[in-house]
Amino acid sequence: MLRLGSLEIAVPVIQAALSGYSDAPMRKIARQFGAGFTFCEVLLDQFVIAVSKRKSRLYFTDSEEHPCGAQLMGSEPEQFVRAAQRLIDEGFDLIDLNFACPVKKVLGRKRGGYLMSDPKTSIEIVERVRKSLPFPTPLTVKLRKGFDDSPESAVKFYEILKGCIENGVCAFTIHGRTVKQRYEGVSDWDFIRNIKEYLIGKGHSDITLIGSGDLFTAEVCKERLASSGVDGLALARGVIGNPWLFRESIAVLSEQPIPLPPSLQEQRSVIAEHFRLSAELYGEKRAATTMRAFGVKYAKLHPDYEEVRSAFTHVKSAADWNQVLEEWY
Repeated sequence: MLRLGSLEIAVPVIQAALSGYSDAPMRKIARQFGAGFTFCEVLLDQFVIAVSKRKSRLYFTDSEEHPCGAQLMGSEPEQFVRAAQRLIDEGFDLIDLNFACPVKKVLGRKRGGYLMSDPKTSIEIVERVRKSLPFPTPLTVKLRKGFDDSPESAVKFYEILKGCIENGVCAFTIHGRTVKQRYEGVSDWDFIRNIKEYLIGKGHSDITLIGSGDLFTAEVCKERLASSGVDGLALARGVIGNPWLFRESIAVLSEQPIPLPPSLQEQRSVIAEHFRLSAELYGEKRAATTMRAFGVKYAKLHPDYEEVRSAFTHVKSAADWNQVLEEWY
């Protein structure tokens, strides 16, 4: 079981917030394969304040997917507060603050991973958001190993960590790369293990730590959970187009045999259901283009990857989508 403040999650495997991907259809598919908790796409605080749920499908939720979290990104404490309050009003069960995004344009606007270099602002955001949320809504934070590999960055990391704990953060997700690394190199799970040991040593064993980075197979998930001592795993890029990784990871963590890879028939069934959910949310025309990004990821499991990937990139309508399934699945 994974505890996120007042929330108890049945399995220690969750779906991370994924920009451009983790919309309601993806989250529903993830839950069908066992994800214990899901995050919607990373949401810009200004967008949440300006656009109502009725006008945007980006943070659509329904009664079937609780508990569900919203991850916020921004630069100004007051904007964070207003956006967090709105998301709770819209029905999300948890607020997560993104201090980790390494995208260049995000950093240039002093958002996401930039805040790893600015402990004062980071802690002020945490303090003000925590005070604004109704009890017992959990507040969590997404961090990276640091802004870079400098000693100064390491000092700032622990300053932010301590400030978050002092202001009521109940859980952290830590990605084992620095902001400057983006997705290059390998995720440093030794660092993540050190943070878990630090929390225990400081008497914060009640603080949940979730590890993230390079979780692409069930075997790796099991090894990382065991060797790092973290409380849970956040699956990110590894589950885009491969929701079966949730099922496989949960099986291996439960000391059960890993299920066989999905047959083409099962892949077709899941892809078709994913498209149906997307069309239901966005309409068929928009779903056809929105789902291209998922199609090229699903294609990785197909024995004719290159041809199937190419076919998905040319989809422009529901008829095109069905044609790909008829021809290749």
